[in-house]
Amino acid sequence: MAPPEVTPVATPDEKVLVVDFGAQYAQLIARRVREAHVYSEIVPSTLTAAEVARRDPIGIVLSGGPASVHVEGAPSVDPEILDLGVPVLGICYGAQLIAQQLGGTVEETGRAEYGRTPLEITHPDAVIFGGGQPDHQLVWMSHRDSIRTAPDGFTVTASSPDAPVASMEDVERRIHAVQFHPEVVHTDHGQQMLERFVYEVCGAGPDW
Repeated sequence: MAPPEVTPVATPDEKVLVVDFGAQYAQLIARRVREAHVYSEIVPSTLTAAEVARRDPIGIVLSGGPASVHVEGAPSVDPEILDLGVPVLGICYGAQLIAQQLGGTVEETGRAEYGRTPLEITHPDAVIFGGGQPDHQLVWMSHRDSIRTAPDGFTVTASSPDAPVASMEDVERRIHAVQFHPEVVHTDHGQQMLERFVYEVCGAGPDW
């Protein structure tokens, strides 16, 4: 008896690429994007801008990671990816890479933020924090380095006790970054933030 034919599942036209910087963050981010009914793929940080463009994503998420952006040999990303015109969300380490590559400053402060941390939204019109989110909420932090100044063109949208730039956005370039981890359940409105990115910034439909 011949085995039944298996029909291959086509890759959806709309997909979000999750760039992996290690420590299981990328897997959880990809899962959360899929829970928003948007297809996601995990890709290595060594992917070039040309390779990303060929994959034609509607959005890119730069994940967190265990390294410091100041350590020699720390994982990076092709800076030209930020010039593709594709919406980007940087999370923790990914946010620090965005700040560093675009001319902001990331400092080794010697002070760590770890665990549930109060976040104050300082720019109520920030895209990521829309949809009726409160101005004060708890988020999950896990970092030693901190973004101290945002790059030119960015608006600082939130702060925490040890992170003056806890989130930032360049709406025109569609680049957003958060120092905390919205993908974990310990961030009160984390899933809503991710959905704001994939729906409002990337223009995805929740139909996967």
